[in-house]
Amino acid sequence: MSTLVEKSWNDFAGFFPKETQKQIKKSVRAMQVLTTDPEPEVAPTPKELVWTKNKTKLYRYTPDQPKKYKIPLLMVYALINKPYVLDLAKGGSLIEYLVSRGFDVYLLDWGTPGLEDKNMKLDDYILDYIPRAVKKVMKNSNASEVSILGYCMGGTMTSVFAALHPELPIRNLIFMTSPFDFTNTGSYGSMLDKRYFDVDKVVDTMGNIPPEMIDYGNKMIQPIANFYGPYVSLYDRADNENFIKGFSLLQKWLNDGIPFPGESYRQWIRDFYQYNKLIKGELVIRGQKVNLKNIKANVLNLAGKNDLIAQPHMVEALMNAISSKDKIYKNLPVGHTSITFGAKAAKITYPTIGDWLAERSI
Repeated sequence: MSTLVEKSWNDFAGFFPKETQKQIKKSVRAMQVLTTDPEPEVAPTPKELVWTKNKTKLYRYTPDQPKKYKIPLLMVYALINKPYVLDLAKGGSLIEYLVSRGFDVYLLDWGTPGLEDKNMKLDDYILDYIPRAVKKVMKNSNASEVSILGYCMGGTMTSVFAALHPELPIRNLIFMTSPFDFTNTGSYGSMLDKRYFDVDKVVDTMGNIPPEMIDYGNKMIQPIANFYGPYVSLYDRADNENFIKGFSLLQKWLNDGIPFPGESYRQWIRDFYQYNKLIKGELVIRGQKVNLKNIKANVLNLAGKNDLIAQPHMVEALMNAISSKDKIYKNLPVGHTSITFGAKAAKITYPTIGDWLAERSI
């Protein structure tokens, strides 16, 4: 909104009582946020490109001080949305926090799939990409062991990878709101029920699944809160610039979705949501049966009490399925996104991960 138009609105507001003036100014500010404010800058932590494969990139975050811990940390994100939610803004970045504490941090960015990637399967990501990335991390850091943090679906994929590669020197595994047991998935279960949702027809028709479809499905869990809630909150708190900053950052990320490779989506819906094969020990990846008992690394498994995507019971189920002696499950007072961004994340999630990892990375 131009300065002239804003001045006109303020002049107009001057004819009303103070409380009404306040509401008009909030409306004007909310409209500015939605229409004319520039997009916020994201991913501020400096990084360097270490390795690429197809669209995938492996980044190492460059610290401004010597690393304190010898075990490097590889972060693995989901095939949905973009991973910069882990590094949204200064002071609101899990990556920045861990780098500042002296960890050697890497990120596996899957990139943006094109139509030519529609045949990419979970098998490809789990057996061809993650192992190569792990070896690159260890070589680049001159380390003999590695820690891996998987967020959301990235954690589920990491668990499959770790189970299929018990020979690799994985010291620590951190899972952040990652689903493992799909017995009761709430609204997702109703939407994706195999009796009504024909995943083959969807994938065969679309190729890759557009991000708008994924976003719509996520919002339909709580349609009123998800479709209208953010804008009601924006109006209510339009006089709070700190809130506006967080709102703008999160909305940028939420609206910056990427296509879901078709064959991976077919597997994700069928093998996990519709048949729950992972926790049952029935999942097969490129001819290999996945046995979670093969996981013996130290494990920190984090759920969010308010998470409707990876509900706590879906996350906690991992604990009885693995062989790790050092394993901790925590249910934090956060949601699926607020576990990594926001005031609670900075106060609770970041030190929970940092302290646990510090004790096991020397």
